[in-house]
Amino acid sequence: MHPVFVYTVSRLSLLAVSIGVLYLLGLRQPLLLLIAALLVSGVASYVLLSKQRDAVSERFTRNRE
Repeated sequence: MHPVFVYTVSRLSLLAVSIGVLYLLGLRQPLLLLIAALLVSGVASYVLLSKQRDAVSERFTRNRE
């Protein structure tokens, strides 16, 4: 499967999970919920999606050459 697709779906999934967890924890204001979920999912993706990010980078580098 294309690495960019996998990475994008993984990032969106992490965002959806973050929104769900923060909502269940009591964060109900939509704007605050979205901002907090973006921050949480950004940190989580940095830690959890390093292999996918490397695959995307490798694919771009290979296509560039």
